[in-house]
Amino acid sequence: MPARAPAFALAPVLAPLLAIMAFTAGTASAQGSGSEGAIEEGEWNFTATLDGKPIGTHRFVVGGSPAARSVDSRADFVVRMLGVSLYRYRHHAEERWAGDCLRELRADTDDGTRQQVSRRYDDECLMSFAYWNPRLVKQQRLIDPQTGKSESVRFEPLPAANIEVRGQAVRARGWRLQAAQQRIRIWYAADSGRWIGLDAETKGDRQLSYRLTSPTGAP
Repeated sequence: MPARAPAFALAPVLAPLLAIMAFTAGTASAQGSGSEGAIEEGEWNFTATLDGKPIGTHRFVVGGSPAARSVDSRADFVVRMLGVSLYRYRHHAEERWAGDCLRELRADTDDGTRQQVSRRYDDECLMSFAYWNPRLVKQQRLIDPQTGKSESVRFEPLPAANIEVRGQAVRARGWRLQAAQQRIRIWYAADSGRWIGLDAETKGDRQLSYRLTSPTGAP
């Protein structure tokens, strides 16, 4: 088992990241049917880099109807130095949604310590860190799929920017996500609203970035 690097914290980023993607703020905002501006089915494949160097991939697959959505998220990272593996991160999460409410979460994470989550959310209506859904930015609390627990978040708009996606500059709208001690910038294609990238400062002043690599889910 490679040595764990405690200065390299990924969890809030991957609460997909994962990863994970118009509401009104707060719990009530997530109680709609999901039909207005609904996210279509699709697959998002990202290359993850740490300080500009590739460390792995993260894939999100969104399926089903807006009223009964399923999300599968898989991440696999290896941080190496001089060819030696210093840190390994594996994460797999399966989510079931009813409209805009996360109803069930099953997750398995291994970053040197194994962590598993199996929870239902029948009595509350919250989103996970669903980055693939642009309506995420109206939320005030989100569920971390690595722990199954909810946490307070805040979103702030960023100036428009050009983000490189598959070797081409794409005009993007950005949001800064503040969660606990993490600061994450999320990027959506300005024309389509689709999620195309993410940048996060990890402990140790290192930068973790996601950039879309697959044609499916293209901006």
